[in-house]
Amino acid sequence: MPKARTRLRYTARTADKHELYEAAVQNPDADLDFVTRVYRQERGRAPQAIREDFCGTGYTSATWVRRNPANTAWGLDLDRKTLDWGRKRHVAPLTPDQRSRVTLLERNVLNPGPETSRVDAVLAMNFSYWIFKTRDDLRRYFEVVHGSMNSKGVFFLDHYGGWQAMRAQTDRKRCRGFTYLWEQRWFGPVTFDFDCRIHFEFPDGTKMRDAFIYKWRQWQIPEIRELLAETGFRKSIVYWEGDDDNGGGNGIYRKATNPEVCPVHLAYIVAVR
Repeated sequence: MPKARTRLRYTARTADKHELYEAAVQNPDADLDFVTRVYRQERGRAPQAIREDFCGTGYTSATWVRRNPANTAWGLDLDRKTLDWGRKRHVAPLTPDQRSRVTLLERNVLNPGPETSRVDAVLAMNFSYWIFKTRDDLRRYFEVVHGSMNSKGVFFLDHYGGWQAMRAQTDRKRCRGFTYLWEQRWFGPVTFDFDCRIHFEFPDGTKMRDAFIYKWRQWQIPEIRELLAETGFRKSIVYWEGDDDNGGGNGIYRKATNPEVCPVHLAYIVAVR
């Protein structure tokens, strides 16, 4: 397990943006619980080999190999500095056996390589696949995923939408020792181009602006499902987050039959090969 983090007070000068991002945004165990549950429902067993596309620091991949001695993981990303940070933070503290079962590669997800193929599941989380802005580009990515899984493969994507996701705004979330800000700087109603930023603020009044910048296309669920079908996936299922009765999500995802129209929603899209 990684060493416990004892630093509770951050400043813009001393804070590490990757550490802040993981604390504010990521919950690998929740994602992996969902992946395991749904894969078991679809395939009758737990997955073992996964590939984490757009893996960033590889936090999810490292978490996966700690969960079970039979688990293996590959993580793909193009940002060498981020991968190096993840190797030091998440891979190095693992046991020798765990380290032997996780590999982080500086590689394009459109060319994952033979050693990362034949996996049980591919994960594209944190809306990372929105980097592809045309149908041809997104179709090509889905084709690569379909072709690089085994015959029992399942593809997991997350999704963020709702009418509040289509306007300029900034949301704030208090975290332990800092405040996380998600800024939707600009949204194009014709192209659905999306300019988003992550900032952090600290108790001493300092700020870390534009810690992360995303220039995406906001894809809609029907478009994604159509492309998944076009690229050979047998079916796709939408899992919708429930309501906590206080205007937020409750972290529980169930198959969407007649979901509530929400200002903001979070969902998973699961594509079965």
